[in-house]
Amino acid sequence: MKKSLIFLSCLLLFFTGLNLHGQTANSEYSIINKIHLPGDGGWDYLSVDEAGSRLFISHGTVVQVVDLKTGKLTGTINETPGVHGIAIAQDLNKAFISVGRNASVKVVDLKTLALIADVKITGENPDAIMYDQFSKRVFVFNGRTSNATVIDATTNVVAGTIALEGKPEFPVSDDNGKLYVNIEDKSLISVIDVKTLKVEKSWPIAPGEEASGLALDNETHRLFAVCSNKLMVVVDASDGHIVANLPIGDGCDGVKFDPGMKRAYSSNGDGTMTVVQELNKDSFKVLENIVTMPGARTLALDTKTHHIYAPTAEFNPTPAATADNPRPRRSPKPDSFYVMDIAPVKK
Repeated sequence: MKKSLIFLSCLLLFFTGLNLHGQTANSEYSIINKIHLPGDGGWDYLSVDEAGSRLFISHGTVVQVVDLKTGKLTGTINETPGVHGIAIAQDLNKAFISVGRNASVKVVDLKTLALIADVKITGENPDAIMYDQFSKRVFVFNGRTSNATVIDATTNVVAGTIALEGKPEFPVSDDNGKLYVNIEDKSLISVIDVKTLKVEKSWPIAPGEEASGLALDNETHRLFAVCSNKLMVVVDASDGHIVANLPIGDGCDGVKFDPGMKRAYSSNGDGTMTVVQELNKDSFKVLENIVTMPGARTLALDTKTHHIYAPTAEFNPTPAATADNPRPRRSPKPDSFYVMDIAPVKK
């Protein structure tokens, strides 16, 4: 997943519309809490353990675990340098963590957070990671080597490697033998058979470009790919044809689909979150653009409570441009990291 932070000066116009509760006028969502967490460093994926009501957050060189009922930090998984993602295997009582700088996957006990195994993967820069319950396999997508490492989730042993057509980003599973993954640098979605570990086909997503996040409505068989050219492309998961494309904010890096509300959420680094309503399998509309905060480019969704979680931090002013650094970026302020808890407004 992209590590760059995207900030736009024009965001000031958005934030003047916020009220004290972090809600814009007539919005269907509100920022109800900001969960402040210690430590510095970047952030990437976060995952909800819905059964345990906990949030696992990649942050710097650790994974922080928050009790969603209290909003308090309850555990830390250390020694995960370059951490990217966390895959929850509730049925096996395990969490699998992609550790980018060590080219490994750390396996921990889901309840105690104790280390179970440290698995060396067959590629470089393991990034997105997911557990497929149908095959009981973990799929780890290696950005630097354009392949995926497959781990037997029961034995914690590498089961194979899948060659891909380019740089993989986020995957989703249909829970019935098929896995879909964005190939960012080729603007494709590749379809993988989780049993044979073969790429069956790849579909172009034009007019979308460089898709990062991917989500799936398993009922209507619609994929939602969020792209760097500010589009959400809706793709038929049966044959790959483009169903629709909708405008989203800039700097998107994540998307989630809520099957209960039939809504897709695109988290955008420009400080917005685009909400797309699925009216039916062939009809979609942008419901609203929620004002969040700059840097909140990834997200997690609790489908039971419909709460959305998005991490960011406070930032220092942008430094002056120099010959060596003509496009400087703002840096996070020390100890300012937090996760927004965004909830539907009760009416």
